[in-house]
Amino acid sequence: MAFSTRLLFKSRQLYGSQAILRPDVVLPVRFYSKEAAPPSLKGDEMLKNIFLEVKNKFETALGIFRKEKITIDPNDPAAVSQYANVMKTVREKAGLFSESQRIQYTIQTRTQDIPDVRTYLLALKEIRIKRGLTDELGAEAMMMDALEKVEKEIKKPLMRDDKKSMALLTAEFDKINKKLGIRKEDLPKYEEQLELKIAKAQLEELKKDALEAMETQSKREEFKDEAMPDVKSLDVRNFI
Repeated sequence: MAFSTRLLFKSRQLYGSQAILRPDVVLPVRFYSKEAAPPSLKGDEMLKNIFLEVKNKFETALGIFRKEKITIDPNDPAAVSQYANVMKTVREKAGLFSESQRIQYTIQTRTQDIPDVRTYLLALKEIRIKRGLTDELGAEAMMMDALEKVEKEIKKPLMRDDKKSMALLTAEFDKINKKLGIRKEDLPKYEEQLELKIAKAQLEELKKDALEAMETQSKREEFKDEAMPDVKSLDVRNFI
């Protein structure tokens, strides 16, 4: 059961930064506008709803893991792809965020009360660093340079509700996207690449955990004469 619980935990591990990862540099201005927060619940009603939601998601995910074959082989592209598909099914059926959706949600919730663009971009950088992400494209510096250019032109700090000036920044960001070769229509491809990269990393961790568990068990007296099985031969469904 511990093994299945770890799988469930990994199905909820979502991370990123909307305006800094390659898939998301295309739409950096989208999240500048503020949206109404969902109605809040109080007391027992909120706790009850949270418990039922978590319980339903857990049972749904567990049902999928009992049916789907997962091969713990991070070096096999087919195994990585299959694992990514299983986790995608878990997210869709259990109503969990995808990686990109989690990125969007994190930024929206953490920046909704930020009035100016400079503080907003700094918040994005902080989110990126805390999640251990790298700005391989140098997008952060480019966006800050674009902001500097716009603020110099309007002679004041750029506010997120200043639609006219925000249009200037959007135009500058479009130039950045073009320079980096990033197109809006390629977003699904970038998201798929991100999913596969995360799936491979999670399989590597699962392999490590499985090897450690088998090594610990092999030291027990009753298992000393038994050969350790290949991790790839393990069927996760037998552990659920």
